[in-house]
Amino acid sequence: MTAKPLVALAMGDPAGISPELTAKLVVQDDIRARCRLVVIGDRRIFDQGARVAGVTPELTTVGQGTEFRAAHGDALFVDLRHLDPNDVEPKTATLAGGKFALANYKHALELGRDGRVDAVCFTPFNKQAMRLARAEYDDEIAFSAEVVGLKTPASEFNVLDRLWNARVTSHIPLKDVAANLSSERIHRALKLTHACMRNAGFARPRIAVAGLNPHAGDGGNFGREEIDVIAPVVAAGQRDGIAAEGPFPADTVFLRAKGGAFDAVLTMYHDQGQIAMKLMGFDRGVTLLGGFPFPICTPAHGTAYDIAGQGIASIGASRAALLLAAEMAARRTV
Repeated sequence: MTAKPLVALAMGDPAGISPELTAKLVVQDDIRARCRLVVIGDRRIFDQGARVAGVTPELTTVGQGTEFRAAHGDALFVDLRHLDPNDVEPKTATLAGGKFALANYKHALELGRDGRVDAVCFTPFNKQAMRLARAEYDDEIAFSAEVVGLKTPASEFNVLDRLWNARVTSHIPLKDVAANLSSERIHRALKLTHACMRNAGFARPRIAVAGLNPHAGDGGNFGREEIDVIAPVVAAGQRDGIAAEGPFPADTVFLRAKGGAFDAVLTMYHDQGQIAMKLMGFDRGVTLLGGFPFPICTPAHGTAYDIAGQGIASIGASRAALLLAAEMAARRTV
């Protein structure tokens, strides 16, 4: 491959750190060496973020119908011109902020869906603002699937350097987790994890499967999900050629993975893995939406209203998200 992949970078919530993060990302030499950026947002909001960040990005503003692959410049900007900076209420989740972020993300997803870019990345959203703009907004997975027209399974992965965390259930109440742990659902999550990691360059990803109950059920003393549901799925995955092991107690499996024994941990519910991953590297963690026809990445942290506008937001996780999106896109387009 000679051409660098095109990555659409959608600006997130304008009241938080997203504008300054977006501006900081555009000036990173390692990012521009690995991909061409198509930033989606309002140029006035972006320029304000650049002033806060103390950077002077070089971007070429282009029209929505531009053929990006033929356009000149390492970084392009699609100006939707849909939010006056005077209408931004700093450090607050608002309808205007949610509409802004939602429009940017939708436009980026449409570019990916139509093959006009090779990957999508976005700076942090605020869930409350997104729901003000779209009452039925659940999470990025459901919204992305709707826009892209995806009919096959998708899931959220957390990535920290070379360690991945996958999960069987995600944004549901904790009281509903056990009822949603069917063999079919766990097997589907295991196969999707294996496939996504293969697409990210792992030749044969080693996947540890966590148990649901304390001490992985302690031989049935604390629940039988490990015996009746999870262990048979691990065995089935092995027969499929997946390097899966488990179920392991969730309170120790990440120690083994961190030590290099595994490339990924498949957990049964959201916080079972999120707590461990964010504790190990909150400032570097990436969220990947897997199962889509193109990579979708974002930093694993939120909008950080408490430090917005100070120019001190770290780009560590956002930089890692963009580089992962670029790496995966490059593999797809070779």
